[in-house]
Formats: sequence, structure tokens, C-alpha cells
Amino acid sequence: MNSRDYGIQAIKDEAQALLDLIPKMDEAFDRAVELMYRCHGKVIVTGVGKSGHVGAKIAATLASTGTPSFFINPLDVFHGDLGVMTRDDVVLAISNSGSTDELLRFIPMVLHQQIPIIGMTGNTASLLAKYSTICLNVGVAKEACPLNLAPTSSTTAQIAMGDALAIALMQKRHFQPQDFAHFHPGGELGKRLLTTAQDVMRSTDLPVFSPDTRLGDAIILVSEGKLGLGVATDDDETIAGLITDGDIRRAIERWHADFFSHTVADIMTRRPKTVSLDTKISDIQRTMQQYKIHSVLVVSPDNHLLGVVDHYSCMV
Repeated sequence: MNSRDYGIQAIKDEAQALLDLIPKMDEAFDRAVELMYRCHGKVIVTGVGKSGHVGAKIAATLASTGTPSFFINPLDVFHGDLGVMTRDDVVLAISNSGSTDELLRFIPMVLHQQIPIIGMTGNTASLLAKYSTICLNVGVAKEACPLNLAPTSSTTAQIAMGDALAIALMQKRHFQPQDFAHFHPGGELGKRLLTTAQDVMRSTDLPVFSPDTRLGDAIILVSEGKLGLGVATDDDETIAGLITDGDIRRAIERWHADFFSHTVADIMTRRPKTVSLDTKISDIQRTMQQYKIHSVLVVSPDNHLLGVVDHYSCMV
């Protein structure tokens, strides 16, 4: 076997370990999800070594999907961190062997505070399993490591079980994209769901004219505006209509030399799509897709033009 073959075999072994995990997901999983869902405090994830790294990832996933959670190293508990725990919390303790010394020394402290423990272990006969309120079986037949020593398949199974808990909790909480954006304001989805029209609109040097403007003059203003559109307003500065490059092109094809004798009112869309200052970019994108348009007008409650948001503005 060459290096690629060894890599492929490792992936196959870990994939099989995940498939073997499915029959182990019994009513204990349901109880664990319910316990975490009804937790009034935090889900405190703990583990040592590789299980600790997995625990930090699980805690981060839970926290970012609506379940207050953080990771704590059991070694730190012996140096004052026990104070962060309350009876409203739930502890998720991870250990493949279920007999990690540092973790087992931590368990009596949790039990003393009457905090429920969800144990995640590959050994259901272990002390961790015995003293857990709920035990999740993440046992694997063998590691992907050819020596069957390095945590590989076992840590993959732990991560998958953690993801399964997080996804089940998301469903119970009816977690929506807007909620995800709230916890990920720096990501692309967060920007689209939290950014508003006011944040990205162009509000200066807008191509504005009256409905009586000759189309020859309107072309110049539209071109100078570099938005591919022009906005017609009435005497009271309320929006009367909108013309686009496409409207102008079609009018030229229709009227030829007579084009210059016509006014903006002859070709403008009298009820253009408008949004308010606080309209989310994600909603604006849906409007553009639905009506196959490239821009929307941002207006005040009394229909005065405040700005323009185009397709490129939405690419935050």
C-alpha cells in the first residue's frame, strides 16, 4: 500500500465507526438532549487530552447554535474554577476509556453540587458511565491508527455525537438563520442577515430628475450617476417613478429619432420596488431575485428618496 492507500483506509475506518455509532443512539440520547434543552444555566463540557480538544470544539458548536456552553479543563477545577459551576448547569464529560484519572477526581465535586452529568464514553462499564446521570455510548471497534493506539476513530465518534446533540438542540429551539447570524456577526451569513439598507446604500450624487425631463437629458444624468438608473420625483420630492438603462434602450429601439421628443414620464416605472432604511440585505436580495431587478430604492415613510441599493452593494 502507498501513502494514499493508507489515508483512504483511515477514512474508511472512521466512516465505518460513525455508521456503527447509529445503533448506539438510543433513548439515552433523547434524555441527554432534553436535559440540555431544559438547562437553565450552562452546558459545561470537560475532558482531558484529545477528548479535551474535542470537548472544546463541542462547547463552541453548542454556544454558537443557541445553547450556552463553555469548556473547562478538569485540572483547572482544582485551582479555583469550580466557582463557575452552579446547580442550574449540566456537565458533559468526555472520556473514551471512562477512567481518566483527572476527570474522575473532578466527578465527585460535580456530584456534590448536585449537577447532572452526561457522560460520553466508549466504555459503558467505566466509572464515568456509572456515575453519569445519562451515558452516551461512543465506543468504536478499533482506531483508524494501524497500532490501534492513537485516538482517531474514537475522537471522530465523539465529535459526531457532539454535533448530533447540537443539531437536535437546534431543532428543538427552532433555531433560524437569523439566530445563527446573531452568534456569527463576522461571517458572511451574519453580514447578510444583520446588515441593513442604511449600511450599504448610496445616498449622494443620485441621478434625480422630474418626470417632465426630456429623455435626451435624462440619459446624461443616468450615465453620470453610474447606477444604471434614474429616479423621477415630483415637486414635493416624493418618488414618481424609475427608469433604467434597459428602459432607455428599449425606448430608443421603439421610437428611433422620436426618442428625444419623449419625456421620462413616458417610460418610467411608476411603482418601483422600495425598501426602508432598516430592511435587511438578505430581504433585499430576495426581492431582487423575485422580481429580477438589480436595484431598489431606499425611501422614508413619506416616500422621499434616501438612497439606492444595487446588486453590488449587497455583496458585503
